[in-house]
Formats: sequence, C-alpha cells, structure tokens
Amino acid sequence: MPRGPEGNPRARPDVSSPVHEPIENYALIGDCKSLALVSNTGSMDWLCLPRFDSGACFAALLGTHEHGRWLIRPVGHVRATRRRYRGDTLILETVFETHEGVATVVDCMPLGTDVPEVVRLVVGTRGVVRMRTELIIRFDYGAFIPWVRAKPDGIVAIAGPDLLRVRTPVRLHGENFHTLAEFTVSEGQTVPFSLTWAPSTSPEPPCTDPQANLARTEAAWREWSRRCTYQGHYRDLVMRSLITLKALTYAPTGGIIAAATTSLPEELGGSRNWDYRYCWLRDATFALYALLTNGYLDEARAWRQWLLRAVAGYPPDVQIMYGVAGERRLVEQELDWLPGYANSRPVRVGNAAHRQLQLDIHGEIMDTLHVGRCLGLEALEDGWRVQVALMRALEKTWRQPDEGIWEVRAPRRHFTHSRMMAWVAADRAVKSVERYTLPGPVDEWRALRQAIHDDICQHGFNPTLNSFVQHYGSEELDASLLMLPLVGFLPAKDPRVVGTVQAIQRGLTRGGLVQRYRTPSQVDGVAGGEGAFLACSFWLADNLALQGRTEEARVLFERLVALSNDVGLLSEQYDVDNARLVGNFPQAFSHVGLINTARNLAGPGGAAERRQRE
Repeated sequence: MPRGPEGNPRARPDVSSPVHEPIENYALIGDCKSLALVSNTGSMDWLCLPRFDSGACFAALLGTHEHGRWLIRPVGHVRATRRRYRGDTLILETVFETHEGVATVVDCMPLGTDVPEVVRLVVGTRGVVRMRTELIIRFDYGAFIPWVRAKPDGIVAIAGPDLLRVRTPVRLHGENFHTLAEFTVSEGQTVPFSLTWAPSTSPEPPCTDPQANLARTEAAWREWSRRCTYQGHYRDLVMRSLITLKALTYAPTGGIIAAATTSLPEELGGSRNWDYRYCWLRDATFALYALLTNGYLDEARAWRQWLLRAVAGYPPDVQIMYGVAGERRLVEQELDWLPGYANSRPVRVGNAAHRQLQLDIHGEIMDTLHVGRCLGLEALEDGWRVQVALMRALEKTWRQPDEGIWEVRAPRRHFTHSRMMAWVAADRAVKSVERYTLPGPVDEWRALRQAIHDDICQHGFNPTLNSFVQHYGSEELDASLLMLPLVGFLPAKDPRVVGTVQAIQRGLTRGGLVQRYRTPSQVDGVAGGEGAFLACSFWLADNLALQGRTEEARVLFERLVALSNDVGLLSEQYDVDNARLVGNFPQAFSHVGLINTARNLAGPGGAAERRQRE
C-alpha cells in the first residue's frame, strides 16, 4: 500500500468515479505547442503532449480519474478558492484558503523550451498548509498504464513512444496505478513540481529550473501582450481573448486550432461530440482577422506561410481543415473505453468533416489575405498565385451544393451562406486587382461577383418571410445569415437584412441567445440538439450595432461576456436550460466574436465597418 512521507498508510482514492465538473470550472495553460486544462479544485484533467492533437496523458475530462489526472490541493476542508491569470499572461494562480493558512498553486507551461514542460509551484502565502498531490499518468487517452520507476527526485513513466519525467523535492510514493504524497508548505516557501515529455527512445529530459522558466515565460507573455493596439472599452476582455487565440496557435507552423479539446458535448449526454484540435481554414481566418486588427502582424505572417504550405497542390483538393503541420488525413475514430464528459458518447478523435466540400472557405481565405494587405502585410508572389488558383477553382464550383459552414452530415444543399462567401471571394479578388494592381482577369471576376449576387438575391431570399433563408427553396433560418452585412454583401440597414435579423430574433433565439439553426429540421443529419452558439450571438450584436441599435447591442454583448468563466474563457455554446457552458473549450470562434463585437461597440471604425470598407 502506498505510504505518505511520514510512513502513514494512505487510503487509495476512488479513481473510478466520473469527472463531471462544469466546463466553466476549467482554465487553460499552454506553450503554443500543447496545452492543459486545470480545474478550480487543483486537478489537471486534460493534457496532450507533445502537440495539441497528441493522445492525452491526462484524460479524466472525458472519463474518470482512472484515465489520468494530476491533483494538487490542500488536505481536508478548503474554506475558499479563488483564481486568476497573472496579469496579461497565461500563468494561472489558484489560491486555496484553509483554517490553517493560505497556499497558492501556480500553473504554467514554459514558452520556448527544448522539451514540453508543465510547471506547478505551490507557494505558501500564510500559515502552514498541508497539501496533497495525486498523479495518475495514462497514455493515449487513458488506454495504457505506463511503467513507472521511482527516482531520487521524482518518477519516470514510460509506455510505447512516450516518456514523462516528474521532478520534485516531495517524496512521491505509489505504483503504476497512481502516485501520491502529502507535504506541507509554509509562508514564504515554494515547493516546485516539473513534468517534462520526451520520446521514450531519447534520454530523459534534462533537469530544468521551474522558477526560472516561470519568470522567463511571464516576461515573454507580458511582452507579447504589450503589442496589442486595442485601447477601447472592454480592453481586459479583449486582451484575454487575444491571449487565448495565441495559446491556440501552434508556434512551429503558425496554424491555429479551433479549440483545446475533443468531444466536449454540444448537448449534455448527447452525441454531438467532435474533435476541434485541428486548423479549420474558416476558424483560422476569423482568428487571424482578430489578431491583425489588433496589431499582431507576426501571427498573420506565420499563418499565411502555414496556409500556403497546407493548400499547396491541386486547387480543387483544398480541404476545410488540416492538422497543425498541414496534415490532410484526419481519420475519425471513436474511443470506446472512455465514457465521455457527462456520459456523452461517443468520444471521437480525428474529424471526418475534413473530406467535406464547403465552398465558403474560398471567401474566408480571400478576405483574410486581402485584409492583410490593407493592414500592411507585405505581399507575397506565391500568395497571390494561390489566390488566383482558388478563384479559378471557384469559378467552376460555386453553383454546386455543399455541406456548408455547419458541416452537415446529410445530403448537400445550396446553402445561402456558402454562396455569400463565394461572392466575398470574387469581391476581394476584384478589390485586390483594383487597389494593388495585382494581375488577374478583373472583368471576369466583376461579372462573377455580380452573377453570384444576383443568384443569392433571387434564390436565397424569401419575400413571404421577408428574410434570407438557410438554403435555396427552404423556409428555414440560419444564424450564418447574420454575416450578410458583416462581409459587405448588403448594407446593415437594407430592408432585407433588417427583415433577416428580425426573423432570426423571433425564430432562432432562446433566452436572448442565438442558435445556429433549428436542429429538429434534421438539416445536419445528426440526432439530438445543441446549445446556443456564442459566436452567432456576437454576430447578432454586431448587426444591432450597425443598424444603430447600439444599446440593444451593448446589452447583448454584456450578457454574453457574463457567460465567460471566472478567468474570462468561453466555450463553443451555452446551455440555456441548465445555465452551463457546453461544447469544446476554450473556443477560438467565440473569442473572435468577443473581440470583434467589442471593437464594433467602440464606435466608428469598428471591426464590421472596417471589413465592409475594405
């Protein structure tokens, strides 16, 4: 039986109990290569090493403690817990107050290290606090128990290709099943823990100085945050969202993932559980737009290079998503040994939607690269050649039905949003030639732009409903139609846009928040329902602001930001009935919406007005 540091037997905890902490209880740490989620109980329940999309070595988020976690918290009763990020950084501080004193757990993943590392420091703030740590390491999403060897300064865990090295002055006890210990921390004392990853074929990772790495990482985050050019209202919220987008950026390539997790459900107990740890062209372009308009040109350059590498080849073969290094095969599979978050099955890794046809991505790529030119990003000859090739492909495909922005797993349709973004592609191609004298068949593109515009107005607008509709010939609404004025297709005060906004407010809102579409319509071919989609709710606020309904927009915006958790993070959706965040977390799309709406509410020259002008 494992024994504590003073030789007293310790009862083995129940590791088979499911982990159903609310999603909002988690905070993100990361090093722009990999990431972890830490709950406000001090438990690290999600950690993927060495990349965002690697198999998790802590997967309790999607199962039980048995699937891997790392707990550090006081022994016994905790009177109060509070946490925060340390200024404009991704360094998390969780303060535990007990009857004996106060201790702070500082969590971070150091930037710029040779090997991935997690640093956890326990700092005594007042009195003497008894602490406990419990470390349950599993590989490949909890599938494999590693071989664990004790070391004088910690442990080594090995299984297959993975090796984890934990170093600490605390004497750890245990076996393959789990490792634990108790220790005390006094006022002014710091007890360090360091976890590093390496391939099992390599030597053990070298010893590092956790406190020095923490200090260097704090300086790096503060320097990055100082580059932000936004100084308007809600700056703290905007800054936290920008930091989150940066944390979701894979530094070696510049690719931006959609979210930190896989299979967090859109409906508790449901099957709408998808892997978002990949680079959607659509999500990445929205994220890059938010970064570009707030002063982060370096990230735009890195993403552009990732894009050119990822889509290189035959233009019609462009995918809607890629791996962080541009991988194209993202085979979807189900992990049947995991019960799922809140018993939401199946747990999926990979994403079959990478094979879908989504015509809107042409518009998002063309728009973002055009905005980059407008904001001073230097031109690349290869970049324009890719854009011309994309336009040639779009000329042949824009009339085809597709799976659309929401990645339906049902028969293809003529989605109005997809056609609208095809118009955006033609519009930005024309503007690129007109404003920057780039070579291209501008007369053909002008004609194409007009043809698409006429087609949408004729087939995508329902006069009886006084609204644009989800797909041609239907009477269904879709929140993606809120993008019509945001991309400049029609002015926000055009009667058809006003009618569409009113129809969406009547037919697609619950508790004042916007749903993507009516799931009972079965347009997506997936059973069950979902929560309100936060990005779409921000789009509604943008429309209200552009229509001069500023106070309504502000009220909605403040309702949305109030849904973020105590450290400013948002998931993909919100369950109005259960008052909980749902969907993958944190979600880039939601934070992009927050950034852009904050800018729109800042007054003339906001994100939406700028996008229409450009």
